[in-house]
Amino acid sequence: MPRKVTKSLQRKIPADRKYNSVLVQRLINKSMLNGKKLASERMVYSALEIAAKKLKSEDPLEVFEQALKNISPNYEVKSRRVGGANYQIPFPIQGHRQEHFAFMWLVGCARERQGMPYEQRLAAEIVDAVNQTGAAFKKKEDTHRMAEANRAFAHFAR
Repeated sequence: MPRKVTKSLQRKIPADRKYNSVLVQRLINKSMLNGKKLASERMVYSALEIAAKKLKSEDPLEVFEQALKNISPNYEVKSRRVGGANYQIPFPIQGHRQEHFAFMWLVGCARERQGMPYEQRLAAEIVDAVNQTGAAFKKKEDTHRMAEANRAFAHFAR
């Protein structure tokens, strides 16, 4: 089996029922716990509606896509051993992997919030991502800062 995920190995995810969007379906899948997809679907749809209402927008899908765009990283650092020393080498990230990081950070940061139901936490994280604040956006900024700090080691990349 190849190390890199080629096009033939990627699963085709069908679009969701309400917005007919593959991105929303992927968020539902990432939010799902214990195989309870209907519960996850209900919470994600509710979160998208709450986020759109907070931002006074008509289209929840547009708000979600803007949030994803704001928290998708462009660079990441990977450890590499060169001559007895470990270096953090910055690499650019391509499309599918950018979305993966964005979804994981969004869901992870929403779960870390306390004191309210999951749909409200997810909605708050989406609103923060649109406004370029919040924990998920901070993770992206930290990743970019780390890549920028280690730019001197980029020549070690193959």
